[in-house]
Amino acid sequence: MRLQYSLALVAATAIAPGAALATNGYFAHGYGTINKGMAGAGTALGQDSIAAATNPAGMAFVGDRMDGGFEIFSPRRQYEVEGTVQAPPAFSLQPGTYKSSRNGFVIPHLGFNRQVTDEHTLGVSVFANGGMNTSYPGKNGGPFYGGRTGVDLKQVFIAPTWSWEFADNQAFGISPLIAYQQFEAKGLSQFAPFSSDPDALTDNGTDDAWGYGFQIGWQGEITDTLRGGVSWRNILHMNEFDKYQGLFARQGDFDIPQMFKAGIAWSGIQDHWILLDVQHIRYSEIDSVGNPLLPNLQTAQLGNDDGAGFGWDDMTAYKLGWQWQQTREHAWRAGISYGKNPISSEDVLFNILAPGVQEWHVTGGFTHNLTADLQLSGMVFYSPAKEVKGPNPLSPNQTIALEMYQVGASASVGWSF
Repeated sequence: MRLQYSLALVAATAIAPGAALATNGYFAHGYGTINKGMAGAGTALGQDSIAAATNPAGMAFVGDRMDGGFEIFSPRRQYEVEGTVQAPPAFSLQPGTYKSSRNGFVIPHLGFNRQVTDEHTLGVSVFANGGMNTSYPGKNGGPFYGGRTGVDLKQVFIAPTWSWEFADNQAFGISPLIAYQQFEAKGLSQFAPFSSDPDALTDNGTDDAWGYGFQIGWQGEITDTLRGGVSWRNILHMNEFDKYQGLFARQGDFDIPQMFKAGIAWSGIQDHWILLDVQHIRYSEIDSVGNPLLPNLQTAQLGNDDGAGFGWDDMTAYKLGWQWQQTREHAWRAGISYGKNPISSEDVLFNILAPGVQEWHVTGGFTHNLTADLQLSGMVFYSPAKEVKGPNPLSPNQTIALEMYQVGASASVGWSF
């Protein structure tokens, strides 16, 4: 019990302000200030004790180090409905443009790594993401005529990590992952006739769930100027959201999808690194996320194994990063990433709740050595507006357009000891 309380305290600390990162779907474009400053590229180059979030093997090259920081993140989300309201059985929405509130969040990250022998390290990385976070006003009855409407998903990952440098500049790492998530939904009462458990559909406050999984990776030198890295994370099996077993497919199941990463880092220009990463996220394997709204809403009730979901497709993101060590004390970073958003035009209705439509991210950052052992790093990013537009499947005379853009900045301190 004492261990559970300790983990809960770490999780609550990490997500208390509200973690909302609807960037690559609902995963952040990167983790830690250094990694995010290069658009999330870093599978082949670990530089701080948050490295396990990207590739556990990266911790082998970090040494004795602690890192801590936070991000200020602002997603701006809205939806627009065009077309007249039709009589039932059509489920028409009120025409107009509606913006989600709660546009500012603070997301912390923490890390520790210890070189226990020449070949082995032990560490822990704590990082957060989310993204299904919206809050629309109850004007005109709210989006779905249930008053103020939205969802709030928060996730935190605790990654104790062991790395082994099994040969010169060749390392393997593994992180047994502990995951904690919270969820709340409001304003969905009009979907009660479609639910297998209307009392566990909406407006039940915050529910939470623990889960587990693992992530493994390799990172190492290929040539004198080229490094490589690969990482794989399995599906994180989570406890069900019992308060929302009438909403999510498989009786409240909301597992976290598996993810693949591969990358290279090239240092053929003096004092420069150029990094290229590919990340693949398997959203479609999680029924509560990947099941489409139709025809599932017509053939199974919400909460059943084949119940309707958000219809998210798998997502592949490409990340290009650059780092310049201008002086011994100062480094600059930049990056750009692209991944086709996981929401198709056929699934815009339910995704009013979770408009994870972003595709492009442009980033910049720096690290300044305050002393020989203390570093200050910063990062800013911008994700330009992206729109996905499609028909209202329950009232085909209407169209729904989802739109979002994002800005953010982070700062962290790193201490080598």
